[in-house]
Amino acid sequence: MDAMTWVGIISDTHGALDARAFAALSDCDHIIHAGDICGPSILRELECIAPVTAVLGNNDFLEYGSAVTRFARLVIDGVRFLVAHYPQDVRITYAGSSALAPGDPIPQVLVHGHTHVPKLETGPEARPASLLICPGSASLPRGGSPRSIAKVQVSKGRILGACVESLGGKPILTWG
Repeated sequence: MDAMTWVGIISDTHGALDARAFAALSDCDHIIHAGDICGPSILRELECIAPVTAVLGNNDFLEYGSAVTRFARLVIDGVRFLVAHYPQDVRITYAGSSALAPGDPIPQVLVHGHTHVPKLETGPEARPASLLICPGSASLPRGGSPRSIAKVQVSKGRILGACVESLGGKPILTWG
């Protein structure tokens, strides 16, 4: 059986890391924070679990050093991710994207935060990527959603599945 990599996605912690979010991400091999971190201690706590890639949100300042910027482009187990806080920053249109330079490879997974509402889109809604995901908010959910995180399962350049789950472990949205 091929090894799989679990990518945990969290956003909008706003300075507080719920113990249930920490527990929900504890089986992840890599963690993405999609902005509104609101304190370097959040990233240090998450780094106790796995390597962390984070982007700045509208409530973040340049206190994280040069490793945390507006966009993150990374490859995990052969799968290309594009991460930004704002939904419009990960959308790729015929005019391009502010997060990609001409000639950059098209990401397979688009990740954003900011809305505090979970989203998992595939097909035409995610194109040209395969998957667009927002984990909702781990601290201040909106729209009747519970506090939540997301996970994406990848292996050898393929997306095997994705889910957004409440901090209580109940699936909210799933794919694959």
